[in-house]
Amino acid sequence: MAGAARTAWLLVVLCSCCSWTQRQILVAATTDANDVTALNTLFTSMNSPGQLQGWKVNGGDPCGESWQGITCSGSSVIAIKLPSLGLSGTLSYNMNNMESLVELDMSQNNLGNGQQIPYNLPNKKLERLNLAGNQFTGTVPYSISTMSKLKYLNINHNQLSGDITDIFSNLPSLTTVDLSFNSLTGPAPPPPPFTAPPHSRKRGKSPGQHSNGSDTSSSDGSSGIGAGAIAGIVVSILVVGAIVAFFLIKRKQRKSAMLEHFEQRQPFNSFPSNEVKDMKPVEEATTIEVEPLPAPTIVNVKPPLKIERKQSFDDDGFANKPVAKKVNAAPVNTKVYSVADLQMATDSFNMDNLVGEGTFGRVYRAQFNDGKVLAVKKLNNTALPSQSSDDFSELVSNISKLHHPNLSELVGYCMEHGQHLLVYDFHKNGSLHDMLHLSDEYNKPLSWNSRVKIALGSARALEYLHEICSPSLIHKNFKSSNILLDMELNPHISDAGLASFVPDAEFQVSDQGSGYSAPEVDMTGQYTLKSDVYSFGVVMLELLTGRKPFDSSKPRSEQSLVRWATPQLHDIDALDRMVDPALKGLYPAKSLSRFADVVALCVQPEPEFRPPMSEVVQALVRLVQRANMTRRMLDGEEASRRPDDQDQEFL
Repeated sequence: MAGAARTAWLLVVLCSCCSWTQRQILVAATTDANDVTALNTLFTSMNSPGQLQGWKVNGGDPCGESWQGITCSGSSVIAIKLPSLGLSGTLSYNMNNMESLVELDMSQNNLGNGQQIPYNLPNKKLERLNLAGNQFTGTVPYSISTMSKLKYLNINHNQLSGDITDIFSNLPSLTTVDLSFNSLTGPAPPPPPFTAPPHSRKRGKSPGQHSNGSDTSSSDGSSGIGAGAIAGIVVSILVVGAIVAFFLIKRKQRKSAMLEHFEQRQPFNSFPSNEVKDMKPVEEATTIEVEPLPAPTIVNVKPPLKIERKQSFDDDGFANKPVAKKVNAAPVNTKVYSVADLQMATDSFNMDNLVGEGTFGRVYRAQFNDGKVLAVKKLNNTALPSQSSDDFSELVSNISKLHHPNLSELVGYCMEHGQHLLVYDFHKNGSLHDMLHLSDEYNKPLSWNSRVKIALGSARALEYLHEICSPSLIHKNFKSSNILLDMELNPHISDAGLASFVPDAEFQVSDQGSGYSAPEVDMTGQYTLKSDVYSFGVVMLELLTGRKPFDSSKPRSEQSLVRWATPQLHDIDALDRMVDPALKGLYPAKSLSRFADVVALCVQPEPEFRPPMSEVVQALVRLVQRANMTRRMLDGEEASRRPDDQDQEFL
């Protein structure tokens, strides 16, 4: 007995030691790098709230340091619970990188600020999503349909609107949905698959139904729905439907034939087997690389219905609004260069190193002693009217906080002897403008795949400025010469934040008559988010046609690219004739047509009919996904295809 007791005691001690050791390993675990980056970005997107204990803008160990509201398993973050803390701003754009997140509860805060719920939420393991009691607008993001493990969804008490699309059919685990206190229309979500019917008082019968299946009211009134109640519900539905139909018809009468044509497009989930028959051969054997791509999405890029909602950034016409308060903030995470350093790197700003000149100043190529090549933007006097050092410090501080893969990154600045210079990454392929319009015998024309890739990356950059940054930023100077291309032809938007952060700037950043500015900008000189959308549409037209936005060398009827191209965007034969000849016919007709549909929406003369950039992004993502589906269909028929066809890809 004594020996058995000692053995049992040793086992208890050993188990205790193992348990203690395991706890120590878990505590010492370093949080997954993707989770740390996503939480850093979330903290910044929420305006770095001081009430969140332990949270940091950069780095840190959320699991090891026990950040407020964070729950971990090992080195992975599995839950974020921050309800009722008065948080503002919005959610971060890279939360989909948190692949282990099971629960996200940001309810009863002030998040959204009149912006949409981001579409790139965690989707691999997320089971509970609670964004109730915030200030999100727009529609329910279709990306929710990719959250296959989702069990609980609560987005009540927001400012959501529009139709409830079929996003619940692919969510087999979903048991609780609360969409109340919004302005949503359409049917209520269907019950989850395999849900049993409600039980009646008598075994084997549903309420109000005899065993033979005929409908009738309950004899004792204790179960079922009375015929009068049913009739009342039907009448109510018919009245509401008639009212909605009336306004829809009135609205539709104002739409152009172009939009009506777009509405008749087949949805993503209707994919005829013969769709690939009218596609032309493509020169490349690889699909477009647009990583990271979100999961399959459907987006409605039709002009939204006017609804009553909280006033957003664009709602009061075209009046300018300040987008940043004046704060004496020190620059962050940027290197300080001396004038001597930059003079040496640019050969005293020699004209041989001049690579561009724009509204804000000249840009020079800078070669440093360590072999690194950067771009130096020398701001002119009109960019900083007051020439104040405090203003420039604030400008640098604000721009240095902008981080996105498709923005040109600020790496340093110089503020000496009255000089104001910004130092950016240098991109060896130059600008999209030069690639399209100054091609020579050494430059290979951009393929169709590359053009779609550039359009999608540029759209994502504008989406970041418009819908992720808080407050929203208007670029005001979006054009092909401000889209820089790296060696893989990834786009990087330059001048982001300059027009919005320059204090008291009283100058036109887009040249009148350049072809990029929206009609309302030409008339009033005022910019909105929707004027950026118009400029983006013009750049898409450049990619499609290879033409400049305004070309005085063309016949008078063809000088304005938008006026010449818009009437032809839904005419297949005309569209085929207006494509950039440099493509030599190497593009698929279906992809071209869908690309043109997005262009048509972006360059509409009425700002309210232009889609937000998040919908443009998802439309272009859908274009790529449909192309990849086509590729998979063709791969399945590979055995029956001709040998010379087997290496072709379709976009």
